[in-house]
Amino acid sequence: MAQGCPITGLEVALTDLQSYQNNVRHHTEEISIDQLIVRRGQAFNITLYFRNRGFQPGLDNIIFVTETGPLPELAKGTRAVFSLASRGGPSPWIASLETNGATSLEVSLCPPPMAAVGRYLLKVRIESFQGPVTAYQLGEFILLFNPWCTGDSVYLDSEPQRQEYVMNDYGFIYQGNKNWIRPCPWNYGQFEENIIHICLKLLDKSLNFQIDSAIDCALRGSPVYISRVVCAMINSNDDNGVLNGNWSENYTDGVNPAEWTGSVAILKQWHATGCQPVRYGQCWVFAAVMCTVMRCLGIPTRVVTNFDSGHDTDGNLIIDEYYDNTGRILENKKKDTVWNFHVWNECWMARKDLPPGYGGWQVLDATPQETSNGLYCCGPASVRAIKEGEVDLNYDTPFAFSMVNADCTSWLVSGGKEQKIHQDTNSVGNFISTKSIQSDERDDITENYKYGEGSPQERQVFLKALQKLKNGRFQGPHRTDSEPSRPMPPNQDSPHSLDTPSLRPSDVVQVSLKFKLLDSPNMGQDINFVLLALNMSSQFKDLKVNLSAQSLLHDGSPLSPFWQDMAFITLSPKEAKSYPCKILYSQYSQYLSTDKLIRLSVLGEEKSSPEKILANKIITLTYPGIMINVLGAAIMNQPLTIQVVFSNPLSEQVEDCVLTLEGSGLFKKQQRVLIGVLKPRYKVTVSLKTVPFKSGQRQIQANLRSNKFKDIKGYRNVYVDFGL
Repeated sequence: MAQGCPITGLEVALTDLQSYQNNVRHHTEEISIDQLIVRRGQAFNITLYFRNRGFQPGLDNIIFVTETGPLPELAKGTRAVFSLASRGGPSPWIASLETNGATSLEVSLCPPPMAAVGRYLLKVRIESFQGPVTAYQLGEFILLFNPWCTGDSVYLDSEPQRQEYVMNDYGFIYQGNKNWIRPCPWNYGQFEENIIHICLKLLDKSLNFQIDSAIDCALRGSPVYISRVVCAMINSNDDNGVLNGNWSENYTDGVNPAEWTGSVAILKQWHATGCQPVRYGQCWVFAAVMCTVMRCLGIPTRVVTNFDSGHDTDGNLIIDEYYDNTGRILENKKKDTVWNFHVWNECWMARKDLPPGYGGWQVLDATPQETSNGLYCCGPASVRAIKEGEVDLNYDTPFAFSMVNADCTSWLVSGGKEQKIHQDTNSVGNFISTKSIQSDERDDITENYKYGEGSPQERQVFLKALQKLKNGRFQGPHRTDSEPSRPMPPNQDSPHSLDTPSLRPSDVVQVSLKFKLLDSPNMGQDINFVLLALNMSSQFKDLKVNLSAQSLLHDGSPLSPFWQDMAFITLSPKEAKSYPCKILYSQYSQYLSTDKLIRLSVLGEEKSSPEKILANKIITLTYPGIMINVLGAAIMNQPLTIQVVFSNPLSEQVEDCVLTLEGSGLFKKQQRVLIGVLKPRYKVTVSLKTVPFKSGQRQIQANLRSNKFKDIKGYRNVYVDFGL
């Protein structure tokens, strides 16, 4: 520049946030290629184009400003001011020069790995020697957690796990019972259009944000804090959260929870209705939607199912179950229950608030069961703390411990009195399951939560936890029972049932009762079974047995009995007899819950003994699935035909049949096909056309509902080629 010429100020004419290139490097291109979405602890590049001249180091000072939240403050970390010239300054944000062109400047910006996540505004202030100070607003970007960054507290040191627990947008949620585990397909869809904005809206709708938005935004750098906020916001109990829970079997003013096949429709409905709660959800829906939100925000998350899950309301690690003299289970006044299955989340994070060694997978349960610090949320509770019985560690570890480790006590209620029949130490917490990494198989992760049932370590951990609860702030009724007897191992005679043999307090079992199915319990067919009675003593035994059948909800709540029988059985010494039973379809069809669970119970009495013998079996009735065929090669941006085949499994006509299909990257929105009436045992084939808009491994999820059934499901994995 000629001597004596005045130096003009540097003027920004245009900014290129390099959204596509940055998003690819930050693993966010699935969310958007047009909007800048980056991860903390990792640099991203932007280019400034100047109007009048190029950047001159020493003469020009470029200062960047980032702000998040409605009240950004330097002191709270929600505002950062950092210069291109100075590294290692007071701000943890870093700006460095990449290339300096004639009238352009490429700059690398790096947020700290502990920065608050959320929506940011990026500004620049330019100070030129003897020139005016100019300021520009460069644009907005979204900052997410970064499991690829070693400095981030959600860092996960495995690329296959990052692909599964952050990037995979479909999966399976396990339902059924412990001897018949059914994978239900689910579309998480965390990268679908507008989901990221809905997730950020969810944070802004939380009570924490409403009470003090400045502090809330400042705390958004902590995955522990974010996970508790999201957990509370998935249910609607304290706020305008995403989902209303409903276990009443009456869903006429909403959607039966069994009908959902994905999170996207739920989150979009919540957002489109001004954040009014969506009707309805149960545990697997709460967990699936939370998985979507957490994966979208960048926190590794998986959905976990616990079979025979304890719900201990009084903190004494004992679930009390009550029976009448017909053997049917009664409604529990304390609301202690054993859920047939219960679903929650595990999120991966460091736990700097806990002693070393308790980071990693953390339990978070968005199903509104009990309050935590006044809100309906649960966790994060360290999985390792649960296994080791460290129930005094935050958050909600006692409740999480009881879900997998509580003991069960059975009581007979008769004439206003309660008689203890049995205590069982190993019926709660079985086959804890999650989807395998990059596979459709099931992973059993029970050993992460508990030592082997019957092992010395398992009882030691239980007693340690119980002592901590007695001594601490979670005190419940004292347990005075001696070491309870262990029941016989469960019968595996049917893949569709859960069987508990005779339960009685004596260690010396003289008479055993047990149910055995004679064929698979298919929906629409009669249920054929026998009661097996075995006399293991050298004495004659005269038995009176009361049998009953009742529907159950998956949370363990009983419905009224629909079948009862009574029989007298005489057993010679060492003799076994079978008593045949049949429940007709016409007897059970109108009494079934959506969960299709039937509990068979028998209460036996010996003529010469006051002791009672209790046995039960839980049956899950099964439907045929939906078959999905993909006709031809799946290529991105080219038409694809999908064929869906299904049948009415009943020998009666069903009405109001609706088929729904969805699949991230395959359908822009959920597809609904009105089928109407299906004749008895009638097979239907439906063809649909779609145009895949994302490449790679995808999944189609399907559900068929009618006036007789709600959740006939199917899925098909599809690999979509990128094409030319």
